[in-house]
Amino acid sequence: MEPLRLNFDLKATSCSPMTTNLAKPTSLVLHSHRISCFNRPITAALASVLCDSPASAESLTVAFPVSRAPEVNTVQRTLVEAWSLIRETFVDPTFNHQDWDSKLQQTMVEMFPLNSADAAYNKVSGMLSTLGDPFTRIISPKEFQSFRIGSDGNLQGVGLFINLEPKTGHLVRERLDGIDSEAAAQRLRGHAGTTVTIKVHSGKGSGGVSGIREVKLPREYIKLSPISSTIIPHRSPDGQLAKTGYLKLSAFSQTAAADMKNAIDMLESQGVQSYILDLRNNPGGLVKAGLDVAQIWLDGDETLVNTIDREGNMFPINMVDGHAITHDPLVVLVNEGSASASEILAGALHDNGRALLVGHKTFGKGRIQSVTELHDGSALFVTVAKYLSPALHDIDQVGITPDVQCTTDMLNSPKESLMTDTSSTSPLETDSCIMVAEHELDIQQTKGTAS
Repeated sequence: MEPLRLNFDLKATSCSPMTTNLAKPTSLVLHSHRISCFNRPITAALASVLCDSPASAESLTVAFPVSRAPEVNTVQRTLVEAWSLIRETFVDPTFNHQDWDSKLQQTMVEMFPLNSADAAYNKVSGMLSTLGDPFTRIISPKEFQSFRIGSDGNLQGVGLFINLEPKTGHLVRERLDGIDSEAAAQRLRGHAGTTVTIKVHSGKGSGGVSGIREVKLPREYIKLSPISSTIIPHRSPDGQLAKTGYLKLSAFSQTAAADMKNAIDMLESQGVQSYILDLRNNPGGLVKAGLDVAQIWLDGDETLVNTIDREGNMFPINMVDGHAITHDPLVVLVNEGSASASEILAGALHDNGRALLVGHKTFGKGRIQSVTELHDGSALFVTVAKYLSPALHDIDQVGITPDVQCTTDMLNSPKESLMTDTSSTSPLETDSCIMVAEHELDIQQTKGTAS
C-alpha cells in the first residue's frame, strides 16, 4: 500500500478553512498551522484550520499508511490532533528529549495493523506516556462527560448519590448485578422533564420477606455544590462561647467561588468569629476557580500565583483592587490529598499572610493543564505551564509543608464539647485536625493578630 503522505506546512496564514478529500485514503496532503491563542481547540488535520498563526514558519513532511478499518482511521485523526496540540503547547519544548515529529510517524505505523478503536487509543496513550508527564493524557468521551459534570457543577438527573451495598457490592439485588456505579448513574441521568422508574429494595421485613417496590423519579436540573458548611461552637480560653465557621471545599468547579461567597455570607450573618477552610483530599479542578476563591479572602493587588511557560518566562497573576468579604482569622486544612488548585489556593492565602496552614504536606502538583475536546468527543489534557507560589516556592513534586502538623500532642487540654449528649457529638468535634485548627485560632484571637 502506498503510504499516506502528510505535509505539515507551519506557516502564517489567513483564517480560511481548508479541508481534505477522504475518498483516496492512500494519497492525502494535510496541513497543520500553528495556533498562538491559548486554550483554543486546534484541529491539526482532516478538518478546518483556525487562524492567529505566528510570523515564523517551518515545514515537516511525514509519511505513513492509512488504516482501512473505519474505527481505527478515526483514531488516526485523533492521534494527529493530539500530537499537534502537544507540539504547540506542551510545557517541555524538548518533549522529554525526544523527536516529537518522528514519534507521530512511529505511532501511526504501529496503529495501522490494528482492528479496534480501543487498541488504537492505547497507542495514543502510549505516545503521550513518552513525555514523562502523568498529567498529559487523553480521556474517552464518556470520561470527558463525567469530567464536565464535575467542573460545570450541573447535570440533568434525579438528584441521587450512588453507593454500593457494602456486603454484596451490588447497587440493588436484582437486575443490576455486575453494573458499576458509573453505569447506573448514566441510566439515571436524562433530559429534565422526563422520568425514570427504579426498583427499591427495602431489606427483609418482620416476616423475613424482602420488600421491593417501584418508584418513578422525575429528572430535573441538578446543581452540584462543592461547598458544605456549618458552625462549630466551642469555648474560648477565656470561657466565652465562640463560633467557628467551617467550610469544606471538595473540588474546584465553575460554581466554587460563588458557592463559597454565599456560604461565608450565611456564616457571617450567624455571628462566626473565625473560619476553618478544609481542603483535605481536594484533588483540584479548574485553576481559575482556585484563583477566584483566593480573591474572596484577600485585599489589594496581591500576587496569587506565578506561572512559568515553556520558554521559562515567569508571569505573576495579581489581584486588581481586591476586597475580602471577611477579615476574620482563618486556618486552612491540607493533607497529602490536597493537590493542584488546592495548593494554589493554600499557597496564595499562606504566602500573603492571610491564613495559617494546618495538617500534612500536600500532594505536590505544580503544573497547569489545558483541556481541549477533540473531534470524536474525547479530550486531551496538556500540561502547558508550571507554577510557583507567591513567595516563589516550587510546589511540583515537593508539596507545601503546613505551619502546624496535624497532631493533638500540642494541645494543653481537650476541647470542651458543647454537646450535652456525647453520643451525638459531631464528627467535626472529634477531628484532631479541626481541634488543632481551633487551638491555633484561639491563639490568634488571644494575641490579636487577626488579619
